Amino acid sequence: MGPMVHNGRSESPGDDGSASARTPARTPRRAPRSFDDLVTEGAAVPTDGWDFSWFEGRAAEARPSWGYARAMAGRLARADAVLDVQTGGGEVLAEALTHAAVPTTAPDPTAAPSTPDPTAVPSTPAPTATPSTPGPTAPRTPSTPATPAAPALVVATEGWGPNVRRATRLLGPLGVAVVASPEDAPLPFADEAFDLVVSRHPVRPHWDEIARVLRPGGRYFAQHVGPASVFELVEFFLGPQPDAVRSARHPDRERADAEAAGLDVVELRAERLRMEFHDIGAVVHFLRKVVWMVPGFTVTEYEERLRALHARIESDGPFVAHSTRHLFDARKP
Repeated sequence: MGPMVHNGRSESPGDDGSASARTPARTPRRAPRSFDDLVTEGAAVPTDGWDFSWFEGRAAEARPSWGYARAMAGRLARADAVLDVQTGGGEVLAEALTHAAVPTTAPDPTAAPSTPDPTAVPSTPAPTATPSTPGPTAPRTPSTPATPAAPALVVATEGWGPNVRRATRLLGPLGVAVVASPEDAPLPFADEAFDLVVSRHPVRPHWDEIARVLRPGGRYFAQHVGPASVFELVEFFLGPQPDAVRSARHPDRERADAEAAGLDVVELRAERLRMEFHDIGAVVHFLRKVVWMVPGFTVTEYEERLRALHARIESDGPFVAHSTRHLFDARKP
């Protein structure tokens, strides 16, 4: 799925970098388990970081066609100083740094032609994308000896303590400095310190601060959560939401805010993507991880609705929702 993060960054976690587009495949039905067993399991899983391997076989989300981690890798390879805002556990940045690795040995002239550049953003978005278990894939190990084509400086910020520690452990060995910084605070960096700012599913993009820390000609390259994302699930628990809530995070509004901060929006793409929840334990874990979707969610408070949803999944199959994503590429003049 995309950032499910404990601090409310997004309703789905990661990005597998795939650029193909298909509808999520159906997961085979498993032997029925009791409501109590599933809920107890979903309530016990730790919620820190962006490791979503627990959802394997229990929930799935189609990926955006642009493959954010790989696309970010192409930007990293050409940058000098990079800032990753609200990095979560650092998993997406670590994956992008791995994708940015370049071979240390000369290419074999007799080798078969390579596949198309995976970092290129397709010119026409597909309506759906590759199915995947929620969360970013683990950093891939290059098949040939490689050294990172890393920028001279890479810094990441994160506001939630457990994720700060997790990101430090993961990114420190890659030479990335992780800075604890509250999400709503000014960025703790000098003006024009970076030529690339990236972010995957920020709680809210602080456009004035992004523009301030970018150098002239620098880029902001990010994947945002869009409006009414996974609202089929939200409204199952909370009922119909007002238009002002459903239209929050609209890409047109964010474009206007970026331009008001002095940035030129080079490209803005949006996609709506299918999600499936295959058991009530996955729903419980999801709502514990993405705390802003159903504020104050607890199993006790919402037991009646959870039991109703469990019965629906058992009788009708996976609960289907749709996430929304948009890709921002903005430039500071």
